[in-house]
Amino acid sequence: MRPIRTRAEHDRALAEIERLMGAKRGTPRADRLEVLVALVTAYEATRDRIDLPEPIEAIQTHMEERGLEQADFARLVGSRSLASAILNRKRPMSLSVIRKLSTAWDIPAEVLVQIYRLEGQRPPKAA
Repeated sequence: MRPIRTRAEHDRALAEIERLMGAKRGTPRADRLEVLVALVTAYEATRDRIDLPEPIEAIQTHMEERGLEQADFARLVGSRSLASAILNRKRPMSLSVIRKLSTAWDIPAEVLVQIYRLEGQRPPKAA
């Protein structure tokens, strides 16, 4: 075994992982499966980086997936007007709002602290 360096090697490793799925623990096949998964994970971490979702879109998606309304968001942040201003991109989230969202709704803080576009602004430049 060796590191995965190309897309073709990655594809072959995925095919072999599929063949090895269900291998009995403690067997050489299971050991090979475990090593292949680690190699594929390492390859994908460096080449297939997934960008974090934009903060307001992450909040809206969270609300949709859980059947939450703007009123639920307002209760969390403390006021209907603040909730409306944040969701309509008229006001940025404060650190205390980010902390509340991260804790209460389990949205990762690293998603919420990103710079995002407010109404009337140009899109932010990537860092």
